[in-house]
Amino acid sequence: MGRTKNFSREGVLEKALPVFWKYGFADTSIQKLEKATGVNKSGLYSEFADKGDLYLESLRHYLIKRQKEGLLTTKPLGWKSIERFLKLGPCRLEGQKGCFSVNSMNQFDVLPPSAKEIVSMSRAFLKDMIVRNVEAEKPTMKPTVLAEMILTFFTGISMEQHLKVSNASMNRKVDDFMKVVRKL
Repeated sequence: MGRTKNFSREGVLEKALPVFWKYGFADTSIQKLEKATGVNKSGLYSEFADKGDLYLESLRHYLIKRQKEGLLTTKPLGWKSIERFLKLGPCRLEGQKGCFSVNSMNQFDVLPPSAKEIVSMSRAFLKDMIVRNVEAEKPTMKPTVLAEMILTFFTGISMEQHLKVSNASMNRKVDDFMKVVRKL
């Protein structure tokens, strides 16, 4: 008879996510994951096929949580939703900065193919949601072009958070960017 599982899958994901976020996929060891989650190697491997699977599930867990926040889906759609997304999207989780999905893009060479696919699908979803918000404002510029600019800006400010930039400075940059975007 097998041993009773003394942990929850979601609990492991919640504790593994900050480790992957801080160290990246390649530099996260099983020992670091054991220490952070309180689950030994055999327990982790009874729940996840390997480190790549745990990373993949941590990424999915993160994206589902972010999607539930509804930053780009709250009605009414428009500039205010985009501004809220730009200010709150690059969050700080347990001392981590930026966006875990954006950080994952820096590691594409070493990520499992399924993780690359999830990041790409997530960005496509974000672009689609941004397009819907832009369309609600009826700009003169093509909504897909504006959405690409906004998504690129989001990627940049997510990365910039690693530079110890203050929230006031980040918010000012978003405010200035939105002044320009609203005119297009």
